[in-house]
Amino acid sequence: MKHYRIATIPGDGIGKEVLPAARAVLDRVGRHHGLSLAYDEFDWSCERYLAEGSMMPEDGLDRIRHHDSVLLGAVGRPGVPDHVSLWGLLIPIRRGFRQYVNLRPITVLEGVPSPVSRALPGEVDLVVVRENNEGEYSQVGGRIFEGTPEETVVQESVFTRRGVERVLEYAFDLAGRRGGRLTSATKSNGIVHTMPFWDELVAERAAEHPDVSWDQEHIDALAAKIVLDPARFDVIVGSNLFGDILSDLAAAVAGGIGVAPSANLNPEREFPSMFEPVHGSAPDIAGRGLANPLGAIWSASMMLDHLGHAEAGAQVMDAVRGVLASSPVRTADLGGTAGTDEFTGEVLSRLP
Repeated sequence: MKHYRIATIPGDGIGKEVLPAARAVLDRVGRHHGLSLAYDEFDWSCERYLAEGSMMPEDGLDRIRHHDSVLLGAVGRPGVPDHVSLWGLLIPIRRGFRQYVNLRPITVLEGVPSPVSRALPGEVDLVVVRENNEGEYSQVGGRIFEGTPEETVVQESVFTRRGVERVLEYAFDLAGRRGGRLTSATKSNGIVHTMPFWDELVAERAAEHPDVSWDQEHIDALAAKIVLDPARFDVIVGSNLFGDILSDLAAAVAGGIGVAPSANLNPEREFPSMFEPVHGSAPDIAGRGLANPLGAIWSASMMLDHLGHAEAGAQVMDAVRGVLASSPVRTADLGGTAGTDEFTGEVLSRLP
């Protein structure tokens, strides 16, 4: 029996509904594979911010530092600015635990129609690798002359050789284990310092991976090509901002962000990695039992894979695929009438 301690952060809105679904699936598949999963739940959220003035306590990272993984529901609530919730919880965890790879698998699943006619099941299967710790999401900058006609705002991007090299190395290695193709997102024709630097490091890393064919695309053209011909891509690597935008775009191509998972990885495993669906807190349907748990369940599958239990993770996804391919059970975002519990129960019914 393998024992794991998982820190769970349900967060806000539908995060409190989809995380129990993911836990139920984890417990079922865990028993089958000899895994003991113990959960410690933390109330870190916008609700906590409104009550106590912070998204999490000052020693929050120390409280979860020795867990094996972190499973997050969703963060965000009307009345709390998004930058408060992001910089008060997610970014401190991602940076404090050096989760410098944000991994976003994009797959068109049978039974989930894509709004893009050329995005077909069995043909679109790509991964966006997003640099997750630096780049355009920087605290460097500020305002002067606030409230006057001369008000000026400066926001600096930060690209370090170490930061770029490590995410590129991960992406090239991943491409070598997949289809052997990598595309780098850039904008070096217009952004004259950071993007040429990024391009130079891509070329350097590529020389160390002769088994991977690669190219680079300007971000605007790349966005268009993902819509027009998504099946041509295998691994896409981009900076923090570019990867963020492309991964949501690609998720929409695959049928919607309601089904999309993500992983915030510390590849060296010096710290816990964090797994989360990307759909947000959806306050308009929160508390009504309507949320699609697929993104959270898929994220839990990714967590199992990261912990070294790829067979268990694959079994979860086989169950999900079976529901979508051969069952009429769908949540409203996928055109059905099922609630969170019904969809979760259908997945559970296909697990041993």
